[in-house]
Amino acid sequence: MKSLMNEMANAPGEAYQAGYNEGYRFGGCRAVLDRIPAVSREKRGWRVLYVPQGFEAIDGGVAAALQEAVHESRVASPETMLQEAEQFRPDLVLVMNALHVFPADHAEQISRIREMGMRTAVWFVDDPYFTDDTRNLSLFYDVVFTHEMECVSLYRDAGCREVHYLPLAANPQVFRPVRTGPEHRFDVCFIGNAFWNRVELFDHLTEFLQDKKVLIAGGYWERLTNYDRLARFIRPGWIPPEETVPYYNGSKIVINIHRPTLTGQDNRNGLNITGGSINPRTYEIAACGAFQITDVRSDLTSYYHPGDDIETFRDAAELRDKIAYYLEREQERQQIAWRALWTTRRDHTFGDRIGRLLEAVFADGSR
Repeated sequence: MKSLMNEMANAPGEAYQAGYNEGYRFGGCRAVLDRIPAVSREKRGWRVLYVPQGFEAIDGGVAAALQEAVHESRVASPETMLQEAEQFRPDLVLVMNALHVFPADHAEQISRIREMGMRTAVWFVDDPYFTDDTRNLSLFYDVVFTHEMECVSLYRDAGCREVHYLPLAANPQVFRPVRTGPEHRFDVCFIGNAFWNRVELFDHLTEFLQDKKVLIAGGYWERLTNYDRLARFIRPGWIPPEETVPYYNGSKIVINIHRPTLTGQDNRNGLNITGGSINPRTYEIAACGAFQITDVRSDLTSYYHPGDDIETFRDAAELRDKIAYYLEREQERQQIAWRALWTTRRDHTFGDRIGRLLEAVFADGSR
C-alpha cells in the first residue's frame, strides 16, 4: 500500500491534467449547447410512412424528425411496406436509400403503392457509390432526393421528373457530447473500413504515428502494407454508431477520410461519378464536439468553414503536419471543436433536412 501511495504521489500530474482537460472540454460543450437558439417548427397535417434502411444513426434521426414535423408518422419494414401502406393510407411513403436490406420485389411494391394514389419519395444517401443500382430504382418514385450533389443530373437525365439535392445531417440523440474515461482517450482516432485510399494514407503515416496513442477501427485493415507496425492500434470489425460516440468525444483529433468513388474500388459506380458532397461522418463527429481533420469535398465550405469549425488536408504530408501542430495546441483545437458543435446543432440536424424534404414533396399543395 505504501509503495502504491508513493507512486500516486510521484506521478499525479498526467492523470490530473487529463481529468481537467476532459472536464473543461465537456463543460465547454454544455455551454455551447445552452446557447443554441431553440427552433420551433410548425407541425403539418400530413401522414407519412417511413421505410428505414436499417442504419439507426440515420433512421432514428429521420423518424424522430418526422414525429415532430407531421400529424402522424409510422415506421414500416422494407419487406411489408406495401401492406402497411394499404392499411395506413399515408400522404407520403418515404424510403431511405432503397438498397442493401430491401427485398427483390421492392420496385414492384413501390409501383403498387403509387397505383393506389400515394405519393412516394426516396432519399439516396450512399451516392455515388451504388449508382449502377440507384439509377434504375429512381425511376419508380415520384420524387428523388440525393445527398450527393454530383448525382442530381444523373437522375434527371435518367428521366426522373422531380430530383432534389438534400445533404445529410447528424442525429443529436446519438451524436452528442458525453463524458469519457481513459479507455476512450486517444491522440488520433479513425473509425471506418479500410478502403484503398485510406490504406494508402495510413501506410504513409506509419512512422509518424509510432509514438502516439492511436485508434484505427473497422474492417479490412489487413490490407495495410505496414499492418504489422500498425496492428497494435487496430480494433477490427464494425463499431455500432452509439459506440463511436465516446471515441469521438475522447480523442484529441478525429480523422475523416471519404471513401473513393472509382468503380471497382468496393463500389458499383460504373459511370465513375465523382463525389462532391460530405459524408455523414462529417456531421456526426462535429455533433460530438470533437476536433476533426477531413479530406476535402467540393461542397464542404457550404456547411463548414475550414480553419474555423473544421480542419482539412489534401495529402498525407499535410495531414501529418496538422496532426503534429494541433496535438500541441489544446486551446486552439478545442475552440474549433466547439464551433463545429455550434454549427452542426444549429444548422445540420434531421429536423432541418426533413422540413426541407416535406416542403419539396408537397410544394404543389398536394396531400
